[in-house]
Amino acid sequence: MTTAAMFAGRKTGVLSKTLDRDSVDWIDNLTGSRELIGDAGTSAVELANHLGASVGFAAFYPPLRRALPGVPPVLLGVLFGTGLYVVNIAGIAPVLGITEGEVAAGPRKAAERWSLHVLQTVVTALAIEAFADDLDND
Repeated sequence: MTTAAMFAGRKTGVLSKTLDRDSVDWIDNLTGSRELIGDAGTSAVELANHLGASVGFAAFYPPLRRALPGVPPVLLGVLFGTGLYVVNIAGIAPVLGITEGEVAAGPRKAAERWSLHVLQTVVTALAIEAFADDLDND
């Protein structure tokens, strides 16, 4: 879902170069993957990595929900997404060389990155809550 939002955002001009493209460039710079498997192959590697990370991050939502049962799912999703953004994009990504850092990226690109993390985690929170409600009603 997040990858589709980034793709659509780039194609419509709403978003600039998105984090998935930065990640593809990073993978290629480390491994020379574009020469071996092309841009599509490198993008597939990045997508698999992103999906794996998303599943891993989603695993942290239930303990957070149990710790903060009174917080509405959308707000919890926003808080969770902001936390992921701060740790992963503002913290780890520049250290690894995936991004240039949020100050250098500028406010627009930083806001795009943050908003996509929030979109992902709000959707994740709502999906988990819906599945949990379905399980409770069975």
